[in-house]
Amino acid sequence: MHDVGHIAESELPPLSWDTAREALGQTPWLRHVPVVTLDRLAEHAVLHRVPGGSILFEQSETPSFAQFLMTGCVELVAVRGTEALVEAILPIDLLLPAAVLNRQPYLARARVREESQLVLIHADAFRDAVASDHALCLAVLACQAAQFRRQVKRARNLQLRSAEERVGCYLLQLVEASLPRPLVRLPQEKWRIAWQLGMTRETFSRILAGMARHGLRIVGDTIEVSDVAALRASFRLDPLIDGPEPIMPLPPGQG
Repeated sequence: MHDVGHIAESELPPLSWDTAREALGQTPWLRHVPVVTLDRLAEHAVLHRVPGGSILFEQSETPSFAQFLMTGCVELVAVRGTEALVEAILPIDLLLPAAVLNRQPYLARARVREESQLVLIHADAFRDAVASDHALCLAVLACQAAQFRRQVKRARNLQLRSAEERVGCYLLQLVEASLPRPLVRLPQEKWRIAWQLGMTRETFSRILAGMARHGLRIVGDTIEVSDVAALRASFRLDPLIDGPEPIMPLPPGQG
């Protein structure tokens, strides 16, 4: 289940940068990429701040840029009459790099959930750099590997758990992250959480109302923890579903 950070708290980058080069240079999973390659990428890049609600690209659009999400949140949305959430992307990550690398249309719309900062690199320059620099190639490969594993975990969550289990495990993660505080706030609107967990808003609300028997009381967007032991007994977190997926490139030359 996504909507958790990709990197450890101690490795979190600054919240803003003055230039695209500075942002790329302080991206943890690009740390093995040579300075000369980052310089070359920065020559074809711009640091861009985007307000919430903006559309970065549409599905079926062919990429003009490789887009690094540095701060904020971007939702990938599949559209066919109605909308379906594919994933909520958090920093620092690349937005659908497979489309950029393969010169193929995007498979989803990218919509900015909250004000975000991105580094936009011209697609041709990005592809040339990936093809010519081994360390950058490994970094992008690691990024795509993490994205693939997140999607498999999401599929496991949706297919192997009941609706109540999905909600319970989602809430348990929030509670565990906030202990020992007895009150937790839902991090986003209920309809977005329901969307993320593969259910309707009505189903999500009905399950929330029944959480009292598992040691939680939900009032509005606030979770009151009355019995964390009962919650843990009812719902078990699974590292093959709930664990984070950090981007961890192999160092160049490692066999």
